[in-house]
Amino acid sequence: MLKLATSLVWFTRAATGIAFAVLMGAVVIQVLGRSVLTSSPVWTEELTRYALLFLAAFGTGLSFRSGDLVNVDIISESLPGRWPWLLRLFGAIVTALMCAVLLVPAWKYTSIGAMQTSPALGWRMDLIHVSMLLLIVFLMLFAMARAVFMILTGSDGLPENRVQELHP
Repeated sequence: MLKLATSLVWFTRAATGIAFAVLMGAVVIQVLGRSVLTSSPVWTEELTRYALLFLAAFGTGLSFRSGDLVNVDIISESLPGRWPWLLRLFGAIVTALMCAVLLVPAWKYTSIGAMQTSPALGWRMDLIHVSMLLLIVFLMLFAMARAVFMILTGSDGLPENRVQELHP
């Protein structure tokens, strides 16, 4: 189980890095085109948007894991005893369940893209729309992993960055 979680983290970090590299490359080409040449290639704006979608898709689960995803814990973390742990577990389970509910609509959204192509690059849009499905899947997997580790190992369920803040 731990090896699977480690592999998931490694894969999403690598995919996030690749998406970010594509985003940077497209922006550099766009800036150089506008400043050095008289115009930039049309496809750079489109590729930038698509890279940003995949950056969010692969990075959201990692953000959930690290605690960088939006989290309102002012009240829950100030509660006494076991309440903060229970609320973190509840939050992880609800997040995973909401993602599970969204899987079918995300799949429908992705499949609609098969009938469309992007204007500048000519790519099938289902290859782009799948980014939303990936976002939901990875967020669900990271939320499930947190809940499972909390239940099986007695982990406190604090996000990676939050553990370092509270326990230096």
